This record gives sequence, C-alpha cells and structure tokens, in this order.
Amino acid sequence: MKVVIVTPEIPYNTGAIGRTCVALGLELILIKPLGFSLDERTVKRAGASYWKHVQLTEYDDWQSFLDARKPDRDSLYFFEENGEQTIYDPDYKLDGYLVFGCESSGIPQEILEGMNDRLFSLPMRNPVVKSLNLANVATAVIYQAMRPQLGG
Repeated sequence: MKVVIVTPEIPYNTGAIGRTCVALGLELILIKPLGFSLDERTVKRAGASYWKHVQLTEYDDWQSFLDARKPDRDSLYFFEENGEQTIYDPDYKLDGYLVFGCESSGIPQEILEGMNDRLFSLPMRNPVVKSLNLANVATAVIYQAMRPQLGG
C-alpha cells in the first residue's frame, strides 16, 4: 500500500504522515508543488529525524504520477470530507494508493472527476466540526486500510 499526498502545504502534517509510513513500511508519494522545502534543515525543524527512513517518491504533477505508476482505477482510494462512502466501506487492495489532498483545499476537482465511487470520508458525529487535521485523518485511514495485515 502507498500513501499519496497531492500538493501538501504544511511540513508538520507531511512529517507526521511520513512517520506513520516508516512505522508501517509504506511508501510516501508527494505530488508537487509542495508548500515547503524538503531540505534537511526544514525536515529536522519539523521534528522528522526519522525522515531519512521514509520511502519517498515525488512527482511533478498528478499526470506524471499516473503516467509513471499506471494505477488501476480500483486501486485508487480518495479521501475527502464529502465522500458518500466511509473509510470502513472498501476492501482495500494491498497495492492500493491512499490519496489525500492539501490542507486548505483538498484534492483538486479535476482529479476527482468521475471518481465518486472511489471517494471516501472519515465519519464525524458532530456537524460543528467541518474537517480534521490531515495527519490525523491519514493515520486513521492507513490503519483501517491495513487492518487485515495488522491482525485486526
């Protein structure tokens, strides 16, 4: 399984997601542009001393990712607050791509076109909360997606 973040903006969120990827042996894929630098100084300032262990791949844009990886449509799982299905609905493929968008605007609409059946949300019971922190959502999704492999 692989984690994809499209145009992440906040280094601390990306760092936290990277840490989860290291803990579980997952690849982290970042789609540019990034809202921060990945130089050693920036990464260390974000508290990511483990960053050297992240299996990191970067792509210049979504199309470059698609061209290089050629993922099956059914191996793409998109996560947004307006997904009609929840993170508990799919049977996640071992070679799946868990796709998250940037903190301020989510996954670009052009990427989601025609993908409504591949769009999932993390349930929230109180409508006062519009969205959750990207790193928190990603961690919840990753553990749910890997539940069978982790003994759950």
